Amino acid sequence: MTDAISDKGYRMPAEWEPHSAIWLAWPYDEKSFPERVGKVENAITKIISAIHLSEQVELLVLDNAMRQKAEQKLCGLDVEINKITFRTVEYIDGWMRDCGPMFVKDKFGRPAMVKWIFNVWGGKFTDLLPDDKLPYRMKDWLKINMEEPQLVLEGGAIDLNGQGLCLTTEQCVLNENRNLGKTKKDVERYLDKYLGVKKTVWLFEGLINDHTDGHIDELARFVGPNKIVCAYEDNPKDENYAILKNNYETLAGATNLEGRPFEVIKLPMPHLYFKDAPAGNEQDSKAPVSYTNFYIGNKVVLASVFNDPNDEKALQILRSCFPGHEVIGIDCSDIIYGGGAIHCLTQQQTL
Repeated sequence: MTDAISDKGYRMPAEWEPHSAIWLAWPYDEKSFPERVGKVENAITKIISAIHLSEQVELLVLDNAMRQKAEQKLCGLDVEINKITFRTVEYIDGWMRDCGPMFVKDKFGRPAMVKWIFNVWGGKFTDLLPDDKLPYRMKDWLKINMEEPQLVLEGGAIDLNGQGLCLTTEQCVLNENRNLGKTKKDVERYLDKYLGVKKTVWLFEGLINDHTDGHIDELARFVGPNKIVCAYEDNPKDENYAILKNNYETLAGATNLEGRPFEVIKLPMPHLYFKDAPAGNEQDSKAPVSYTNFYIGNKVVLASVFNDPNDEKALQILRSCFPGHEVIGIDCSDIIYGGGAIHCLTQQQTL
């Protein structure tokens, strides 16, 4: 981290700031979505249909045959194909939030990308390592500067308000399977140099069965400069109760750069269990889902829902947080078999 980097004055805008595009990858891998690829394709199609009129869609496809298949499905929902830029490239899983770069601006307002080290969530899925190369292709396409800090970090591991504040978890970013030997201060220096973060609020851990080791985008998100929505479980017998209670209390006791407390809003929890889990092993079958895994677009908020009784309550809370946006719920009950939901699939490109 040289003085030259520091002098560039990088800042990662908040997700609600204007985008020029949204990046997605067309799903195809049966290993990622066993017996569910078709259903996940349908969900991606709904995501694109909901967002494409308010921001350009950059869509990764493997080849022309996949492009034609995607076009056919999209046309079935009256998507305007001229709003889609198809990018032909090799990829496997394509969770753009984590394997893709983060888009930032320098002190002159010029766009740049930050490519962190992507080690497939602590080395758990080595067959997906080729996706770490996607940012290089994106750099070639977009022809903008790209920095490469020597820190393991996924996009889902942090959430920023665009004004110097960051949320993250110790379980993920300080995990020995990612950044062995690094301290909070070490990580915070990187976040400052490359994203413009001046203060980080550290939660301890994330949801049960989350193979990402506690990504923040399943726990808490900024919905305004000083406003946070936080996943919260009311049932003391639930496996996530103590974890989420501790997270809420940490946020409620935290302060912003001026020393003022945040407005912290509780989001209820959905309860989804993997259908193919071993019988009687309910804890291991509990899916790591929450309503914080939403995407904030230019005019719409795409909210992950799960055919759960709490879906509508969560949507109403999000609508109150985003009165200027249309909040659209999209069923992610099949997407979660791949390990994520809407926010995990997407990456915004700053305007």
